[in-house]
Amino acid sequence: MARPTRAVAKSAPQAAEAPERVAVRKTYKIYIGGGFPRSESGRSYVVRAADGTPLANAVRGSRKDVRDAVRAARAAFPSWDARTAMNRGQVLYRVAELLEGRRDQFEAEVGQAEGLSAGEARAQVDRAIDRWVWYAGWADKISQVLGTVNPVAASYFDFTIPEATGVVGVVAPEGSSLLGLVSRLAPVLVGGNTAVVVASESRPLPAVTLSEVLATSDVPGGVVNLITGLRKELVPPLAAHMDVNAIDAWGVPAEMVAAVEEAAIENVKRVARAPRGGGERIDWLDDRAAQRPEWIAAFLEMKTVWHPIGV
Repeated sequence: MARPTRAVAKSAPQAAEAPERVAVRKTYKIYIGGGFPRSESGRSYVVRAADGTPLANAVRGSRKDVRDAVRAARAAFPSWDARTAMNRGQVLYRVAELLEGRRDQFEAEVGQAEGLSAGEARAQVDRAIDRWVWYAGWADKISQVLGTVNPVAASYFDFTIPEATGVVGVVAPEGSSLLGLVSRLAPVLVGGNTAVVVASESRPLPAVTLSEVLATSDVPGGVVNLITGLRKELVPPLAAHMDVNAIDAWGVPAEMVAAVEEAAIENVKRVARAPRGGGERIDWLDDRAAQRPEWIAAFLEMKTVWHPIGV
């Protein structure tokens, strides 16, 4: 009699372990004329978190990128300046709405860039959005505050009217990746100027994300142009460009301020300087120190118009 055979259970083959995946870091582009071109230099650099962890790659802009950005800002200036103050305020308020919609991304990027806790990053983003709204609200008020009817001893009306300066170069504060940038960019735009921004060198990602918000908002292409890269390569050609009318030097390193001011002399650029101690010492969360209508006035020119009475 044959012995019964014992069924032997076969073990299922073990699944092969997946190889460790190497993350593909994004290379963030510059923002010029409403688009995101690649730099003609073809260069990039690694952006790291506050703890040294690599986050992404950012374009290392060049002198030609600065020239292209200025050209785009100049082309966009007439139509942006010609808008009514109320409409300009509406357009800028729309940017705040879009910032609110992407707050989670901004909080993550600001927290990584500046080494902040979740609560601290949230406070920075909250204040950045609120500050943008605050400046947008000044669009249809700044003329009444700064403008005036001057008393004259003649049969004329004499009006003083604020007008936009033109193309403004903004060197973003290095230490405050989003709130500092918003605090310096918003007062430039609300008065009708266009801007060429040099983003924070070590913390550019929140600024590039802001440019993505601007690209999907109602702000016309060319009104804001943003370049990432090394400040020592980007600030001098921006300060020396003959078609730039003003420089916001709050983010200019102390060792470069004198050279920037000297370059600005060539075409009599306005230079907005930070209070004593430099822009990096500003507490950007302090509304009394970081948001004022005077910062709007810094990029406006006062024009006087005489008009005969009865004509």
